[in-house]
This record gives sequence, C-alpha cells and structure tokens, in this order.
Amino acid sequence: MTTLSTQQINNYHRDGFILVENAVPPDVLAQLQSVTNDLIDKSRNVSTNNDVYDLDKGHSSTHPRLNRIKTPHDVHPIYKDYLRSDALVDLIKPLLGENIRMNNSKLNAKAAQGGAPVEWHQDWSFYPHTNDDLLAIGVMLSDIGEEDGPLQMIPGSHKEPVLSHFNNGVYCGAINPEDKAARLEDAVSVTGKAGSLSIHHVRTTHGSAPNMGENPRLLLLYELSAADAWPISGALSVFTGMNQQELWDYFQNNMVCGEQSLVPRLTDVPVVMPLPPPGDASSIFQTQSSGGAKSAFAVKNAS
Repeated sequence: MTTLSTQQINNYHRDGFILVENAVPPDVLAQLQSVTNDLIDKSRNVSTNNDVYDLDKGHSSTHPRLNRIKTPHDVHPIYKDYLRSDALVDLIKPLLGENIRMNNSKLNAKAAQGGAPVEWHQDWSFYPHTNDDLLAIGVMLSDIGEEDGPLQMIPGSHKEPVLSHFNNGVYCGAINPEDKAARLEDAVSVTGKAGSLSIHHVRTTHGSAPNMGENPRLLLLYELSAADAWPISGALSVFTGMNQQELWDYFQNNMVCGEQSLVPRLTDVPVVMPLPPPGDASSIFQTQSSGGAKSAFAVKNAS
C-alpha cells in the first residue's frame, strides 16, 4: 500500500503540492473508470446543466462534452468508498491528522480538443474556514500529459498572500493573470499516468489550460479538511443556506475518518468573503464565466 515518504510530506509543506504515482489500487481504478465512463455516456440524454452535469460548449447526444460531473460521491457509491479506503486515508492522515471531513467532491471531465480551461485561482477564496488545514486530492482516472490541460501549480504560493479573485467588484473565482504577485511564470505542470494523484494545499495557486488532447481529461477531486476547520458562513460553498441540523447531518455523513470536532480551531488566516457573488455560482466554470474573469488561456483556447 502506498504511503507518503518523509520527503513527500516535506515537499507538500514546502511547495504546497505533491504528486503521488501509482496510488490507486488497479482494481479500484478500473471500477472508478468504468463508472465514470458510464456517467459520461448517460450525459447523452442531457441537454442543459443540472444537479449532476456541467456541460461544455458543443455537448450533444452524439458527442458528449462535459466540464464536470458534480458531487460524484452522491451519484455513485464507488467514489465515496474509495475516499474512505485505507489506500487513500493512510495517505492523507500525515497531512490533516486523525479526524478528516470531506467538504465536497467533483469530477472534472475536461472534454477532448478544446475542453474548457480553469482559470488561475486559490481554493481558499471560495470557502474560507477557521483555519487552513484543508487540501484537495486530484485522482487521475486517465493518463494526463501536457497536451491534456493538466493541473498547474505555483510552488510556495500557499505561504503567500491570498490574491484578489474579484472583477469590477464582483467575485469571479479567478486571479487576474496580469497580477505579477501570482508568479504565473513559475507554474509547474502536474502530469502522470492513470492511478496517480496530486495533493494540493487550499491556498496553492493553480489552474489548467484547455484540453487539446484526443481524449477527455478525467480528474476526480476531493476537497478535504481537518475536522476542527469550520466553514465561515456566507462563502460560496455547499454549506450556504443549510440550517443547523442540515449542516450537522452533512458533516456527519461526510466524515472520512475520526470524529467531527465541536471546537473550531481558530488561527490567524487571511479571509476575504466571496461576495457579492456572480450571476451563476453553480460551478467554478460558471463562476468564472458569469463573473467576467480575465482568461490566462484565451490565446491558447483560440488556437
């Protein structure tokens, strides 16, 4: 079973991200791929965005093109089963501790030959918490090379200020690519074979270019937090609008391991609330689009 080495743990804290190769057991990977391909196939019957699918431009019954499968852990149990497996839990405990909660999941199925980019951003801007012991795991369900629009990370950015994610006074979920503080010239691509995974800190600046490859880029993402990190009310997140019982039930249902803390750990973290919201905040794609985010990938996307 794959576990993190001391060097990988140190690299995570230094750079804000790591790549773990061959992390997913082959039989589990095959199951995840099969279920995901089936869901993509079923999207042929969908013509507008709904609770499961965020469609890419050009999607049709004959040529399904997706941006995302939303909350896959609610769509099929295999996604939550893998999250709670020893194979994954043993990897993340050294980074988040014994008590871990999933805040959300998504599966970015970036379509081949031009699948939409994700503009540069820090996850923290979407859902600030009482402390920043949060991370995202990106499970590669397909081989991901440079041409496929891989995740790109800015090393060390998780230790730097949280940059503006606003456009004309409205939250747009993206950093202005002209902001020199973003250090986009330092970007590192995270590529690998299916079954590898990336882990990045909630404050690490990252983005991804359009997929110019021949196949969909399938990346299963889990957003995880230490159980004593509590969401700050008003953020653009799944927690908005829940009453106390609904929030508690949500926390309990999404515990990965250990127990949910009733004592939030308060640390000195930079927080700017993602308000006022854009016209459509149903996914990062819609947030960035309706918020008028400036694209760092416009030229590449047009080519």
